[in-house]
Amino acid sequence: MPLGFLKSVKQKASTSRPTSANASSVDQPPVLPGRTTVLSDVEELGIGMFWATDSEGRLTFLSQRALDDLGIAGQDLIGKGLIKVFGDVEPEPGAPQQRALGFKLKAHSKIEEHVVAITTPRGRGGEPGIRWWRLNGRPLADPSGKFLGYRGSAVDISSQYAHEMQVARQSQVDELTGLTNRRKLGEQLTATLAAFRNSQRSCALMMLDLDRFKHVNDTMGHPAGDALLKQVAERLQSIVKDSGEVGRLGGDEFQVLLPDMDDRGALGELANRIVQSLSQPYQINGRRAIIGTSVGIAIAPYDGVEADELARAADMALYAAKEGRGGTFCFFTTELSDAASKSARLGERLRDAVDRGDLKLAYQPLVDPVSNEVKCFEALLRWHDEDEGYISPAEFIPVAETDDLIVRIGDMALRQACSDATQWPETIRVAVNVSAKQFVRPGFRKSVAAALSASGLAPSRLELEITESVFVGDLEAVDAIFRELKGIGVRLALDDFGTGYSSLAYLKHGHFDKIKIDQSFVRGCTENGDINPAIISAIVALAKALGMETVAEGVEAMDELKLVRERGADLVQGYVYSPAIDHEQLLARVSDGTMKVSPSGPPRHRAERISIFRKVGLIHEDHYYDVILRNLSKTGARINGLAGVPMGTDVVLDLGHGQLVVSKVANATENSQGLQFETALISDGSGGFMTRHRISPYSLAEAGIPLAALGAGAFPLAKWREGHKSAPAFVQLDLSV
Repeated sequence: MPLGFLKSVKQKASTSRPTSANASSVDQPPVLPGRTTVLSDVEELGIGMFWATDSEGRLTFLSQRALDDLGIAGQDLIGKGLIKVFGDVEPEPGAPQQRALGFKLKAHSKIEEHVVAITTPRGRGGEPGIRWWRLNGRPLADPSGKFLGYRGSAVDISSQYAHEMQVARQSQVDELTGLTNRRKLGEQLTATLAAFRNSQRSCALMMLDLDRFKHVNDTMGHPAGDALLKQVAERLQSIVKDSGEVGRLGGDEFQVLLPDMDDRGALGELANRIVQSLSQPYQINGRRAIIGTSVGIAIAPYDGVEADELARAADMALYAAKEGRGGTFCFFTTELSDAASKSARLGERLRDAVDRGDLKLAYQPLVDPVSNEVKCFEALLRWHDEDEGYISPAEFIPVAETDDLIVRIGDMALRQACSDATQWPETIRVAVNVSAKQFVRPGFRKSVAAALSASGLAPSRLELEITESVFVGDLEAVDAIFRELKGIGVRLALDDFGTGYSSLAYLKHGHFDKIKIDQSFVRGCTENGDINPAIISAIVALAKALGMETVAEGVEAMDELKLVRERGADLVQGYVYSPAIDHEQLLARVSDGTMKVSPSGPPRHRAERISIFRKVGLIHEDHYYDVILRNLSKTGARINGLAGVPMGTDVVLDLGHGQLVVSKVANATENSQGLQFETALISDGSGGFMTRHRISPYSLAEAGIPLAALGAGAFPLAKWREGHKSAPAFVQLDLSV
């Protein structure tokens, strides 16, 4: 209530008197009630309540209506600090933005429409309740300007405020999971990026969706799907905690906003924890289900400086992660858009190749490491394209898995492998890979039985290699399929054990005859300090306890062979014995009824490296040179394109997109150099390598280069040095030769 109104009421109440006892009522002004009566009348009408403080901010007056509303005795509040009586509202989605009440009181500012929360003893169930008031107040001063305190009014807005907050929350919070919804996520991302541009800060965005969620929804019902999404939301929040904002975009799609994060090593670890956590079994209405997830990661300002730009980059990275084997993460690179177009073209050619019967089978031996005798051959797909030449299964299998083409390919491989194996010695089995789509398709048992019947192969000679991804979805249905296959008499092998979804509990069911130890545990197992030998030993011990065979995959070096043999692996598969060979070569080598293979390979494991042929940059002093990157590992690279580079030279390798690697020339020939990195690269989650950190585009902007996400091509450091060059120390060779 304005102070002027109260003064006017007081003056009129004290000066309005009848001039004469005999005067007519028409001539006499009406008799007005006193101040207290007016205040009571105003309160009774519900217009407002009144309060006052002294100069120290202590409450000196609270009208009766206010006390009645709160259910608190006046003597309990009078003398208390105003900010102790009226607490600021905790910020909620949609709550009005306002300065703290304490700040306004300290500054002796006007208090206008300020929402406060008051704890009352009249809550439900005996618990304290909360009332919301909207305060107005004015500072009061004496004629000399000395501050005397506040006089103000209040209105109880509890019902209105609760409704407003409910509406606001519904517009910004996902109703099912309680997470931030798509609309609010977009607003937060836009606001965060705008603010971070000014302060030159980074921000990471993760996009993820659930693998095989639709299968759970279809087989267990929509209520089960909703319950699953709630559990996913809880797991995500428990992992991310206060590091970022977790939201649901809709359906089975989620997003994680991570301010001030650009360490790709830390982001990869977080993404991996998310993948592993969300892949653990779920209990839903007394039944168990397993799903998985894939994660795409983009980082501002490297991959985008606008919200739609960054979201597009993260979505493209997610697509790349799913296009691979799924259940993994992928960082955005500018090459992904080209890769997406390439995959689309590859899919069209692959379908034509399947129609023409161009896909063939090759066979890689699984060898007893003690006797060197071949016990089994794994059937592997090979494709020679007329235009592209040989195309790796790592490229075309993920493309086939995006639709039902993988089912056609899988059935073809199963029939051909059974037919081929009938021409081998009966002591040698054949192993055929089965995709998750093929495995859960109705009628898979009939397909297996038909392939065996058509070929005449004994069921005990057929091994079906199944990855852990089959455990995604309704586990009871998966168990039923396993029982059907075991009823036929075929053998079952768990492929790539330990890399995918949680399936340890299913080993005890007795479905599997063999466990294949994934090559990621074999590679580098002989390096000092590597924990993989302990993992290999544990898997072998577990398998032996359950009566299963073990296969160590991807063995390439003699020291690796020695280690897996000593750790007890029953069979070994890898280049140390043989690559995959075509069927004609196989028949020639088993003509005497057996097949033995002598191991051959490098004596020691070499750090994993990738063969590459692309143009990058090399920085030495104030010169920027163009070079060709020939191969790349975590600890070094080989380049050519320069001559006259002595050993021991300190250089910086520019891998593009802001990735600068401090290096030293470890060996050199006339036009080729081997580089050793000062800091090791990290895995990019997709079989490649990357730097943990990048040069920020904000640094480029400071150097006069317009702010934008880092695009394709080498880092334009040369622009920084123009006009400040000394004579080049090395000879730049023609890279077009």
